[in-house]
Amino acid sequence: MELSFGLLINIIIAIYLYVDAKKRDKSAFVWAILGLIIGPLVLGIYLIQTGRKLAGWIIVIFAIFWVILVIILGVLGAIAGLLF
Repeated sequence: MELSFGLLINIIIAIYLYVDAKKRDKSAFVWAILGLIIGPLVLGIYLIQTGRKLAGWIIVIFAIFWVILVIILGVLGAIAGLLF
């Protein structure tokens, strides 16, 4: 069974959030679970909340653009599948 690249990224983000949240006396388990499920968006929000606003906003903006791109490509793929 192979892991997808996206799942691997989410696991790395979850580990980072768990370790860093423990250092900052935040709820490490909650941040790790959210990071595992949602990934980069949660990482950006976490960075904003912990005072690293520039990096956080950059990650949030890229994560939102990525989700929008995936939705657009999915819709275009579905339309192409219906036409051809």
